Amino acid sequence: MKFVKKLIITLVLLALIAVSVILYLGYDMYKKVTTQTSIADKVAQIESSANYIPIEEIPDSFKKAIVATEDHRFYDHNGFDMIAFCRAMVTNVKDGELSEGGSTISQQLGRNMYFTQEKLFTRKIAELFVSFELEDTYSKDKILEYYINTIYYGNGYTGIKKASQGYFNKTPAELTLYEATLLAGLPNAPSAYSPTKHIELAHKRQNQVLNSMVREGYLSEDVNK
Repeated sequence: MKFVKKLIITLVLLALIAVSVILYLGYDMYKKVTTQTSIADKVAQIESSANYIPIEEIPDSFKKAIVATEDHRFYDHNGFDMIAFCRAMVTNVKDGELSEGGSTISQQLGRNMYFTQEKLFTRKIAELFVSFELEDTYSKDKILEYYINTIYYGNGYTGIKKASQGYFNKTPAELTLYEATLLAGLPNAPSAYSPTKHIELAHKRQNQVLNSMVREGYLSEDVNK
C-alpha cells in the first residue's frame, strides 16, 4: 500500500513538473513572438490589407454561422473555453494524438497571427496567452472581425473578401444565407470541403453549420427543409 501511495505521489509530481515546463515554454514562445512583433502591429497589418472588410460589411448570417460553428460560447468566455478544452482532451486521449484542440475564435486568431498549424502543446499554450492579450485589448466584435479576415477558406482564398469574390463573384455584404453558411463551413477543413472539388462534402458540412445555428437560436428549425 505504501508503495502504491509513493508511486501515485511520484506520478502526480512528475505530471505537475511536465505541465509547469510546458506552461513555461509556451509563455516563453508567446513573449518572444509578441516582442518581435507586437499584437498591435499585427492588427495594424491585418487592417491595412487591401482585402480587409470591416464587420459592418459582413452579413449577420455569416457572423452567426461562424460563431455557432467555431465557438458558440465566444461571447461568454475570456479567450479560453474550459468545456471545449476538456471535451477535446478526452477525444485526444481516445485517439492517442492531438486530433482536436478545442480552440476558441480568439485562440485561432492568435494562431493565424503568429504560429503554424503544427500541433504542439507549447504552441497551444503560446496561442492561449495571445488570446488573453487580444481579449484584454479588443472587443469581441473586433476579434471576430480580425478572425474572419484572416482565416483560410480554401482555393487560395484567405479572408472573407477573397473567398466571397472567388467562390461567388460577390462582395461579402451580398452573400445569401446559402452562400454564407457554405463559406462558414470551410475553415474547419478547406481542402476536404472545397465546393469546387467536393460539393457533396461541402453541402454536408453546410448542413452541420445550419444545425449549429438552429441549436444556438440563430435560425428556425425549418430553415433547411
